[in-house]
Amino acid sequence: MLTFAAASLVLIMIPGPDQALITRSALAGGRRAGLLTMVGGVLGLVVHVGAAVLGISAVLLASATAFTVLKVVGAVYLVWMGIATLRGARRTLREQAGRPDGGDEPEEDGAGGRYVRYGFLSNALNPKVALFFVTFLPQFLPPEGQVFPRAMALSLVFAALYLLWFGLYVFTVDRLGRVLRRPRVRARIEQVTGLLLIGFAVRLALQSP
Repeated sequence: MLTFAAASLVLIMIPGPDQALITRSALAGGRRAGLLTMVGGVLGLVVHVGAAVLGISAVLLASATAFTVLKVVGAVYLVWMGIATLRGARRTLREQAGRPDGGDEPEEDGAGGRYVRYGFLSNALNPKVALFFVTFLPQFLPPEGQVFPRAMALSLVFAALYLLWFGLYVFTVDRLGRVLRRPRVRARIEQVTGLLLIGFAVRLALQSP
């Protein structure tokens, strides 16, 4: 269990679409938005955990057509989010021009479902997440006996570590929010985030089953 937890934490900490989207949400909507995007990401993981345990992911990865469809949809979604983030960077500079005090505070428009959806779709439409649970999780399961309870326990550990890491990450972004939300700083972060999302989309599109 400790080996699984350590390996999972390393994988979670590797920069990817989740970190990019959570950063985007935290800068745009504050701590609440970042945490909601994180919750959406966990819900997306739940989809793949359930599918892997039931064997659906193995079937998906065995079908080149199904894998390709999910891969293309996920890549298109990330490109769309990347373009939206780049447009947000331009809007930030335009709207905040001439405000040396750092601009407005983050938006709190009450559209929590939107942020949850961002995180959920990022993981639910990513076949690499399915690949992870199908290939990584079985290495820590017993060859026979209580496989299902063990798989669910390991999945809960992974989800808890995901929440812990990104919860701390959102808190850090929020604490540094006044600096990070200065128009030029925020715009640069949004530009980098947008380019990263598009880069992740390209890498996902080139991913093989």
